[in-house]
Amino acid sequence: MTTITLREASYWSATAAPPTITERAFPQRVDVAIVGGGYTGLNAARELAKRGARVAVFEAQTFGWGASSRNGGMALTGLKESMSATVQRFGLETARALFQTSLEAVAHVERVVHEENIACEFARCGHLELAWKPAHFNALQREAELLERDFHHRVRVIPRAELHTETATTYYHGALLDAISGGLHPAKYASGLASAADRAGAWLFERCRVEAIERNNGSFSLRTTRGTLTASAVLIATNGYTTALTPEIQRRVIPIGSYVIATEPLPLEVAQAISPQRRMMYDTKHFLFYYRLSSDNRMIFGGRAAFFPEGPNTVRESAEILRRGMVEVYPQLANVRVAYAWGGTLAFTFDMIPHAGQTRDGLYYALGCGGHGVALLSYLGACVGRYIAGEKVENPFFTLPFPTAPFGLYDGRPWFLPFVGLYYRVRDWLE
Repeated sequence: MTTITLREASYWSATAAPPTITERAFPQRVDVAIVGGGYTGLNAARELAKRGARVAVFEAQTFGWGASSRNGGMALTGLKESMSATVQRFGLETARALFQTSLEAVAHVERVVHEENIACEFARCGHLELAWKPAHFNALQREAELLERDFHHRVRVIPRAELHTETATTYYHGALLDAISGGLHPAKYASGLASAADRAGAWLFERCRVEAIERNNGSFSLRTTRGTLTASAVLIATNGYTTALTPEIQRRVIPIGSYVIATEPLPLEVAQAISPQRRMMYDTKHFLFYYRLSSDNRMIFGGRAAFFPEGPNTVRESAEILRRGMVEVYPQLANVRVAYAWGGTLAFTFDMIPHAGQTRDGLYYALGCGGHGVALLSYLGACVGRYIAGEKVENPFFTLPFPTAPFGLYDGRPWFLPFVGLYYRVRDWLE
């Protein structure tokens, strides 16, 4: 077995240049203050600044530091749950609206990348959802029928005997192919968004943590590590890194760890066999694997190796788990060296649906991507920005109730994650 000798750092961040940001004086007053400098906040800032708003973005680390540079780089159609489950939960009309919004989200990313000339390797390469069990393949067949019949969205079902045309593994029992999804270099995309927001006139402040937000006579006072300012509106765009700064929002999102490894570049013939069409791929397990090739033919292989957010020990432990999983799926990679390993924190909601809107205290928000944030949170951020600017926005994610745990059992500290992890491991085993 190959020993892991690696950099505990995001491959994406290591291969992306920082954004070009104009140095500006700290403002005393803005129209909109945005807390969080990832896809959500930067898309919102770009939209607001283009409409003439005085907007400032405050990022506690560097722009794109959180999940925006730690994900798999997959701009996917759909939601975390299947459309079959979404129809059962919300009804066909709402499910159609949510799915259509996911298509618009992928188109939004593509449009922004082209408008702003962001060199982030965006491509409409499609995604494969891979069936881990025979019963999962049957469910994918039913899902394909539902999508074509009720959503007028055509996908292709690939039986196990034909799966070799898409990927060189015998681990799965078939797949569902959606050609509309895309892939990109997530850190280059985040850097490009920051530069675009800056060009539009937004004030961008990194390493500037917001420490307090207070409502004051129809406006908000924000205390940051660089000074205090007043804002007419505030957007919370912190997703998996939401804190007690905004307790009403924190109680509604669950931070979940997700971990990724990147190998050394693969030989060209191996890379072409693993992914001849360079698809985005993920499987149907609860403790899922998701993976794709980078532009330099590294295997980027991620999953829920641990549910807890990243920490001093979880990255290296998760790297070992993910390497074993990668070799299970692709035995031909047994002797390939792992070069990078990193973790990040996603935000799940109690109904598995992203949400956007305004709290009782008047704070705007968009968060809770559940692993579909590249496209959905980019688009929701842009929509919230346009909404704050006074435009009419019709978006189903704005209208759904945003639940928290029953009986007030959750205060934002996910004490139950070990039990959730065990529950899903057992479900994977039973199913």
